[in-house]
Amino acid sequence: MTKSPTASVNRRHDIVSAAIEIFAELGYYRATTAKVAERAQISQPYVFKFFSTKEALLQAALEVSWTRILDAFRLVIGTAGPEQLEKELVEAYAKIMNDFQNETLLQMQAQTIREDVIIQTMQKGFRETQQLVYDAFKQAGHEKPQEKTLIFLARGMLCNISMALALPELMNTEE
Repeated sequence: MTKSPTASVNRRHDIVSAAIEIFAELGYYRATTAKVAERAQISQPYVFKFFSTKEALLQAALEVSWTRILDAFRLVIGTAGPEQLEKELVEAYAKIMNDFQNETLLQMQAQTIREDVIIQTMQKGFRETQQLVYDAFKQAGHEKPQEKTLIFLARGMLCNISMALALPELMNTEE
């Protein structure tokens, strides 16, 4: 009896989810596919059925995290009015950081990994996010959409640092 395509998709999802957790907890270089397999409750050879290398698994995990951000931002852009756009984008990102903290940590770690495919995956994610936000600010008629996008992305990076280091005071905007 062969497994259904849905079962394979679910297994692949389980493996990527486990990888996100393991990479976020241990870091890419200390994480092993054996630990990912253990977390996914499968055998290590089964991981390699879906991913030829640990690097390919990391790439898939990063793609999931970027897709989550892009999808959340697209949803906001499709529904928010021009005056609420930035606020709702910030809220969407804050929700992702809260609900998917390991993905945020994974992206932060990936910024230091010097493997070409990982660099390219991170570049693609940042570029797509930057372009999406820029286009949304421009279409909403915001003055200086490029500058607004830069500040928005910079604040997002500061949010990441604040969360990762448990320093909420970094985000305090009161004077």
